[in-house]
Amino acid sequence: MARALLAALQMCDIKADVASHLQSRDGIGDAQVQAEKQAAASVEIDTLIPKGRQAGWRFWITYHNYYKAPDLIGPAVAQALNIPYLLVEATRARKRLSGPWADYAKAAEAASDAAAVIFYLTLRDKEALRNYAATDQKLIHLRPFLPRENLPPIGRKERSMLSVGMFRKGDKFASYEIIADTLAKLQTHDWHLEIAGDGPARAEVETLFAPFSNKISFLGALSAQDLQDAYARATILFWPGVNEAFGMTYLEAQAAGMAVVAQNRPGVRDVLAPGADYPSPEAGSGALAARLDMLLEMPKLTMHLGAAARAHVGAHHLLGSARTTLRTAIDEILI
Repeated sequence: MARALLAALQMCDIKADVASHLQSRDGIGDAQVQAEKQAAASVEIDTLIPKGRQAGWRFWITYHNYYKAPDLIGPAVAQALNIPYLLVEATRARKRLSGPWADYAKAAEAASDAAAVIFYLTLRDKEALRNYAATDQKLIHLRPFLPRENLPPIGRKERSMLSVGMFRKGDKFASYEIIADTLAKLQTHDWHLEIAGDGPARAEVETLFAPFSNKISFLGALSAQDLQDAYARATILFWPGVNEAFGMTYLEAQAAGMAVVAQNRPGVRDVLAPGADYPSPEAGSGALAARLDMLLEMPKLTMHLGAAARAHVGAHHLLGSARTTLRTAIDEILI
């Protein structure tokens, strides 16, 4: 998304520089690590203020401010330069104001408070942002988007399914567990699933799918082109989406004309084409199996849903749509 954001800004005829390469993320809640990063940020701020003044920076924009990776630099620089401060995909986590990320959570909240505009990607994020929005702060919906102006070409579709996700414990592994449970309940016998991904839990993932032997193909970690080829040849993307923020995989697959079988989850539903049936998590793997059985047995319906999904992404989730949203908001701010 960060690369896509830079591309969209460039389409707005805005020269967007990466102002800092300081990484603030602390994934384990280590107070010492946080203190060291905050000290490094203070040094960075002192360097960036004169640089921004000389370059004539007109606004500052930060992507993905949250309690594990707060923006420790942008608010101070923007205030010193008296320029607007903008955020994309900020999240509020008031429950983190105590505990191992307390200082970072306070910094993330302060950054959110300082923003003149927060572009939110999903309706779930909007709810918390709206509840704690600063006075006169604007919340603007920026739909998640692919870093491309046009849809990819349609490939020669095969009657196959595709799953795409890292092999790691936690939410990704939970999605793979649901997939394995679902496959065991399929009534259709003629199916094949390709799995694109790799990671530290590879052995555990392979064990999950061992009962399905030759019906599974592990593709490993793919290059961007090889992944695009996988999207192009498959007809169904099968990914439950446990705790996905939204899932770029869904956008990539739909852009390639794939029907999607996923669960109706917050975040995920924001990028799925309307009009299809996405079972609730509470309906379990049985509902997913029924959906897959229907699509596997009705290829014309599957192709129709894929075409509708492709049109939806083309209309709402490419660079052109993002450019319009960003350009309109930034023009209003800089007037």
